[in-house]
Amino acid sequence: MKTPYLVGITGGSASGKTQFLKSLREKFSEEEVCFISQDDYYKPLEQQVKDENGEVNFDLPEAIEYDRFHADLLTLLAGRVIKKQSYNFNNPNEEKKWFEYRPAPIIIIEGLFIFHFKDIFNLFSLKVFVDAEEDIMLRRRMQRDVQERGIPLDMVNYQWQYHVKPAFQKYLAPYKELADIIIINNSHFNNSLAVVENHFRALLRGR
Repeated sequence: MKTPYLVGITGGSASGKTQFLKSLREKFSEEEVCFISQDDYYKPLEQQVKDENGEVNFDLPEAIEYDRFHADLLTLLAGRVIKKQSYNFNNPNEEKKWFEYRPAPIIIIEGLFIFHFKDIFNLFSLKVFVDAEEDIMLRRRMQRDVQERGIPLDMVNYQWQYHVKPAFQKYLAPYKELADIIIINNSHFNNSLAVVENHFRALLRGR
């Protein structure tokens, strides 16, 4: 088996990474593309860092089980299967599920800090950065966190101001110019999706 083509997809919170990946996933089989998320490697709530006001800050690289994340990626690249529990956003009412990730010719890794982690960044054959205007991302995050995750609006605003924005400036923005593809997702990503899909299909034909 040839070494898989490793793709990193990052971008700010609510930039549209998840929807882009969902659309991409629908176009390929599990035998062609393997998708894995950094979100599934968040540490348990009791191990998370708290800010000066006693609020947990999930927008830090330290929030991630880096060693296991890195080891699992190397396992996949070596052609072996990994098993991992899903992350339930520290919601005790949401049942965790076990997922099995199988090697594929193309492996896509997504997450906030995947470019910041140097050992992981250096593994990528293709680096994609999904971006959008700040007010659009904030509006999307409000809708998602309040409606889907049941987070109070005042907490969403607090996290945005004191956790999300500082993290973006420190851990994401510096790597935007290092991306091979920048997707601007203010309204849609249809053209960018087509470009990435065509690139993947050309790679798969070459395999």
